[in-house]
Amino acid sequence: MKKFIIIQLFILICAGTNAMGLIRDSIPADPKDVSSPEALVAAVYDVISGPAGQKRNWDRMRTLFVPDARMIATGKRLTGEMIRRVMSVEDYINSSGPYLEKEGFFEKEIGSTKEQFGSIVHVFSAYETKKTTTDEQPFMRGINSIQLWNDGKRWWVITILWQSETRDTPIPEKYIGKKD
Repeated sequence: MKKFIIIQLFILICAGTNAMGLIRDSIPADPKDVSSPEALVAAVYDVISGPAGQKRNWDRMRTLFVPDARMIATGKRLTGEMIRRVMSVEDYINSSGPYLEKEGFFEKEIGSTKEQFGSIVHVFSAYETKKTTTDEQPFMRGINSIQLWNDGKRWWVITILWQSETRDTPIPEKYIGKKD
């Protein structure tokens, strides 16, 4: 009897989670964007990139992430203190979106390593960022630590945690140019 009650409770929790819309797109995702870990990472870079004055497709961005996903920027203050800023996808859109659209922002992957176990994938994605596609040198480089999950139907971004490169913390060469 106890086992039956536990199973029923589990079914109700799962059904309630789906009814609350925890795993639902804001608009339907483009199947090409979510068909593989590589396609999903490429879609994330594509959706945030564009020239100055161009609106980004934030609805498309929302389709790439689970609704409770986190985006976490890390860095070091001038005092040396390590800090992090935890954002929802909406927080990121509201805080970074205006800058990306005003200044121009092109971020591309310059190397990656991937580890997979079942339905979860971790991608260590080295990136470089330019304001225009014709800039000779990037104004920023770093590494995105991206956690992905497959729900049996498609891939989702669960978390992106990133740190920009500094003089004290250069990107190790082993992460540049490599594609797993």
